[in-house]
Parts: sequence; C-alpha cells; structure tokens
Amino acid sequence: MSCLVRIATRTYPPDVGAAPFRLRALARALVEAGCDVEVVTTTATAPETRDPGVATSRFPVLRDRDGAVRGYLQYLSFDVPLTARLLTGRRPDVVVHEPPPTTGVVTRITSALRRTPYVSYLPDVWSQGAVAAGAPRPVLRAVEFAEQAALRGAARVLAVTEGMAQQVVRGGVDPDTVRVVGNGVDVDVFRPQESVAGPGLRVVYSGTMSEWQGAEVLLRGFVRFLGSNPDARLTMVGGGVDVPRLRALAADLAPHAVDLPGTVAPERAAELLAHADVALASLVPDTGYDLMSPTKIFAATACGTPVLFAGVGGGADLVREHDLGWVVGHSATAVADALREVTTPIPPTRERLREWALEHGSLASAARRAAAAVLEVL
Repeated sequence: MSCLVRIATRTYPPDVGAAPFRLRALARALVEAGCDVEVVTTTATAPETRDPGVATSRFPVLRDRDGAVRGYLQYLSFDVPLTARLLTGRRPDVVVHEPPPTTGVVTRITSALRRTPYVSYLPDVWSQGAVAAGAPRPVLRAVEFAEQAALRGAARVLAVTEGMAQQVVRGGVDPDTVRVVGNGVDVDVFRPQESVAGPGLRVVYSGTMSEWQGAEVLLRGFVRFLGSNPDARLTMVGGGVDVPRLRALAADLAPHAVDLPGTVAPERAAELLAHADVALASLVPDTGYDLMSPTKIFAATACGTPVLFAGVGGGADLVREHDLGWVVGHSATAVADALREVTTPIPPTRERLREWALEHGSLASAARRAAAAVLEVL
C-alpha cells in the first residue's frame, strides 16, 4: 500500500510522555503497513532520533517552564501556524490529529479545504478534563464545542478505552466511526530487572501529576504510613501542574523520604518501577475523567510491580478485575492503610504481572490496532 499519513501533534519524541510515545508507535506501525508518514509537530528540545519512513516537520512553539506545550497560549502557538502547515505541501491521503480540541478544529477546517479525510486520536476526553480542572463555564463550553466539532467530522475516532468510546457516542459522534484501540507502554523498555534490596518499602509514582490525578492523597497517605515505617521511601517522577505544589508539600512533611525529580527518561522510570515494592496510581472521582485507564498501570505491571490504585473508574476496575494489586478510596487514610498491607506479599507474582502486561498493555499492539483503523479510511 502506498499512501501518505500526516500526523498533527504538539508533542512528539524527543518529548517524554504517554502522548509522544503513543504517536511514535502509531507512526512506526503505519510505516510497517507500507505508508509514508509525516509528523507535523514542534521544535525538538533534545537531539532527535529519526525512524525510517517517518519525516518530521518542526516549528517553534511556546512552552511552559517545565518545557511542556501546556496551556491556552501554548496550544494556540501551535494551532495557529498549524493551519498554514496543513494547507501546504503534498496532499496527504489522511490526517491524524492528537488533542487539544483546537488542533482538531484546525484539522477539520484544513482537511475540508483539501478534501482529505482525517482521524481523531482520543486518549482522553478534554471537556471532562476541563471540568476536573475547575475551568470557568465559558471555557468549558468552548472546549466542549471544539471537541465535538472535531470528533463529529472525523472519518474515524480512535478511543483508548470502551468507556471513552461510549462517552463520545453519547455526545453525538457516529458509533460507526469509533474504534477502541487500547493503550500501553513499550514493554521492551518497561521490563523486570534484578531486584536491589532496600531497608524499607520502596514506593514509586510515575506519570503526570495534574488536577485529575489528585496525587496529593498519595503523598499524604505515604506520610501517614511513614510514621510507623520510617525507612520507607517514595519517589514521584513526571511532570504536570501539581508538581510544584507537591514538591513544597513534600519538603514540609517528609523531605528525607520523598523525592520529586521531575520528568525522567523512560529507562530511568522503568528502573525505578522495577525496583519498587509497589507503584501508585490515582484518579479523582466524579470528574468524568475516570473513563481513563492510566498507562502507569501498564508501566508498573510490565516491570512486574503491583499497583496501588486510589480512586474509581476504568483504572480501578482494571486493577481489581485482573488482580494487579490493591484498589482503595481516594483518600490519604485509605492509601496509608493499604501501604501497610503491601508489606504482606499479594497473590500475583512479578512473573504473572509481566505476562498480563505483555498480553494487555503492549503499546506496539495498540499502535497496530490504531494503524489498522486509520487505514480503514483509505
């Protein structure tokens, strides 16, 4: 098959995070299927490693102080030039866009002008995320309008969970266009490693820390557990708007036992998870964002590490139904009580957790499903 697929995204490797990793995996899967791929993205902040068959078109963008393209001005700094970038160059056979919804609106307009079909990749429902962030009502309406405009015009909508698929269909998207493709991590990077014994419980949180994760309850729960287990250590790696506040809280409550180094390379995150006794994950209940199935669950289990999940929704269901660890309420007390149980081995062994992740949490497998859905459009 000879075709050109153009991917429009504000974040792509060498950026670190679930979105850039997911899109690189999609690009590679499309190349394997016989397509040429062009990624229309932002200027790299580190040396770029190129993949055969994948060209990158980069343009400067505003970034926040953590180096992420996050915030209304940052999004616009990508989306406004994106209009011209998608209207020029070789006409693609199909365009794939990643959130935010404004990128979807630009993609819909430019694709209509060039008579090109497009695909919306939906790793989360942004209108629900805006609710979780406490955005003002006019902003909520604008985000919801932009999101629906993008999704309803798409030839395919790629949802990472069944819950998200149902949500967008309820919002008016044609169910015949929706495909559930799943999500995952690079299981070659996130893998078990030889254990390094420590004096106390080793706890790791790896992933985004923002309003809808509500990771503060994990930190406060660990501090309560620390009172009777002074040798325990918590490491929280990743970015997000909550990182500065959590750093200040950790410095105030337990500076000797909690480390927040920021975003780290995937290999370092995998090392921390593989050496941990338990990995933490959370989602704030009743925001509508609990449709997500956090990739940090796949990252932990791929390393053979059980998960302590605080909250409800798809992530909690995943941990509970597949016996991947513990599920508790989204409260510091519940987290502290569960950490005391972690000192007692749970039924699933590290080998079984790894086997489960290989079957259910492989990013390469999810990317092949996503690529197949994109190629349906042709």
